[in-house]
Amino acid sequence: MRAALDTLYRVATGLAAACLVAIALLVVAQVGGRLIDGARSVFGLEPLGLLVPSLAEIAGFLLVGASFLALPGTLRRGDHIRVSIFLQIAPSGLARFLDLWSLAVAFGGSAFFTWHAAMLARDSYIYNEVSFGILPIPLVFPQLVLTAGLGVFTIALLDDLIAAVSGSGPSFNPVEKTNDPIEGTE
Repeated sequence: MRAALDTLYRVATGLAAACLVAIALLVVAQVGGRLIDGARSVFGLEPLGLLVPSLAEIAGFLLVGASFLALPGTLRRGDHIRVSIFLQIAPSGLARFLDLWSLAVAFGGSAFFTWHAAMLARDSYIYNEVSFGILPIPLVFPQLVLTAGLGVFTIALLDDLIAAVSGSGPSFNPVEKTNDPIEGTE
């Protein structure tokens, strides 16, 4: 089971990276088209009108995909920002309780948003909603990517919650105890 979950998190992270690469390629294509059109104008030729239709909208959809698909992998690597000043000075039992509580609340919130994102995608599919840009992109596609990212993130939170409850600890680094709760001071 551990290998399957880790593979799921890696696939989601890889898809997030693919979304970023796609954004970069689309922007390069747009800039290249403008350069070609500009060069044609300089030589007195008619511009071809080379552009990527609905680039801003497509890039926005891909950015949503990159952001939400990256959530589970970054959680598992401990790359999410945690405000842990209070946990550093709290007694161990209270710190563990607060870690469990925050994981449970995050799991509940993520499950709630995953469900509602899925219902939004369902409604967009039923009512055949499309974007308002030059290209009428069915909204169900970016909404499904959003839902998938949230779904895998919810699974990752549940994975960490189960690990923390069982005593093996979550995937992210536990808070290190220190006498000085403000990091970077001496």
